Amino acid sequence: MFPFRDHNPSGRTPYVTYALILLNCCIFLAYWGDLNNYRVMSGIYATWALIPDQIRQGQGFETLITSAFMHGGFFHLAGNMLFLHIYGDNLEDEMGHGKFLGFYILCALAAGLAQVMSDPQSSVPVVGASGAVAGVMGGYLLLYPKAKIDVLFIFVIFFKIFSLPAWVILGFWFALQLFNGALVPPDAAGVAYWAHIGGFLAGFLFCIPLFTRRGGRAYWQATEGHPPHPEAQYRLSASRIPKIKRGSQ
Repeated sequence: MFPFRDHNPSGRTPYVTYALILLNCCIFLAYWGDLNNYRVMSGIYATWALIPDQIRQGQGFETLITSAFMHGGFFHLAGNMLFLHIYGDNLEDEMGHGKFLGFYILCALAAGLAQVMSDPQSSVPVVGASGAVAGVMGGYLLLYPKAKIDVLFIFVIFFKIFSLPAWVILGFWFALQLFNGALVPPDAAGVAYWAHIGGFLAGFLFCIPLFTRRGGRAYWQATEGHPPHPEAQYRLSASRIPKIKRGSQ
């Protein structure tokens, strides 16, 4: 079960979102052929990945950013870019191109620092845009809590599409990160849960001034918690479950 689109097209072309997706894909393709080459990938990770122990020693601060443009595999990349595509365009529309880029970089920094703080002596390389994308998700939750998100549910060969409000999808996702972050030791997780948590909280907090300028709760009332654009309509929409009247057989 995973979200794959929202019903909220942006009012202008999200050039920065598209550029970030393109940049992440190009960087991944640059070393994709060497993913199974331990010697090559060890060198790449040693130079560009986030290694908490190096940050603790006052080295490699640039990797707080460079690591956010690297991915460990195709599905890792695809998942992050899908989420950036779903949530990024509306935030970019609200903030403007330049401010959204700055917001994204700040979320990447916050996510990296949160991961370092969770296990500062770790020598395991950390890569992925998920912390920065989590920041975008946090901002989206604050500004558009009732925006419609389509979720694809797959069970063996059957699938259904459900439309759920953003606060349900993003709230559940964040709760899952907190649960795993609290129970799974960072060095055994294989997933940077604390980068997700730090990025999400940073994105939420960084958007509070924008939310306040828009009127706070009055903005929610004016937009009903949705981005201020007409909803998109899709050919494949939420599955309709027939209602059966009482007494029917």
